[in-house]
Amino acid sequence: MNKMKKSLFVIAAAGLFSFIVGWTAPGAPKPGKQKVVCLDCYHNNEWKKAKDGREVRFHYIWEDTANTGYSKLGGIIEKLGAKITESRVAPTRRSLDSASIYIIVDPDTPAETKHPHYITGPEIGAIVSWVKRGGVLALFANDSGNCEFKHLNRLAARFGIRFNEDSRNDVVGKDFQVGAFSDLPDIPMFMGVHEIFLKEISTLRISRPAKADLVNRGDIIMASAHVGKGFVFAVGDPWFYNEYIDDHKLPKSFDNYDAARSLFIWLLSKSGPVEND
Repeated sequence: MNKMKKSLFVIAAAGLFSFIVGWTAPGAPKPGKQKVVCLDCYHNNEWKKAKDGREVRFHYIWEDTANTGYSKLGGIIEKLGAKITESRVAPTRRSLDSASIYIIVDPDTPAETKHPHYITGPEIGAIVSWVKRGGVLALFANDSGNCEFKHLNRLAARFGIRFNEDSRNDVVGKDFQVGAFSDLPDIPMFMGVHEIFLKEISTLRISRPAKADLVNRGDIIMASAHVGKGFVFAVGDPWFYNEYIDDHKLPKSFDNYDAARSLFIWLLSKSGPVEND
């Protein structure tokens, strides 16, 4: 092989590798460049007492570095070139239009927050309009008893998705294989991913325009929908909190870190400028 052909081969191989696993060469454009991933901290708004007695926010938020937080997921998204933000107010057209991806995770029940913020009709209208105009919505719920489903399902239903309010994969102790999924479909979010872990999850029911992305033993575990110019992804678990995103606690056979990266490469690829009405 002469030098020119060899160089072309190397470039093509690097491009293929970049496409498959999301790798980017130094200086190459990142999938999240000029995009914003906004985490909803209005419907998920939990507090606890710190060691010094102060009330602090926690549970599935960027700044929570304990097992309960999303700090590692935030780091993954930032490495993809996107900016991470959070919203502590009810979603409106104005607040959503600055986001490329909007994540709603584990809306609060009265047992978790004294005054839970339920998803209202006007909020649903704003979110649906934003998705239709090009926004990407990610719904990360939880299992029965740990998530407010009534109002969340009113939103999800607008995209053909319903959380079943059940609890599957109840892992006891270190019996991690109960939460294992290894028969993964050949879709972008599982590129380079061989086995994932999810525990205590709600399964899904779907109707058009939603489609199942992961089915296991007859249960729909993950689903997505193209709606207008936008996209929606749903799973019945917070999934990528720090405790279960890498081999910090999980056996090394699980690829949750790679799955988080692949999922957000996929979601970022679906996001574009949100159009005005």
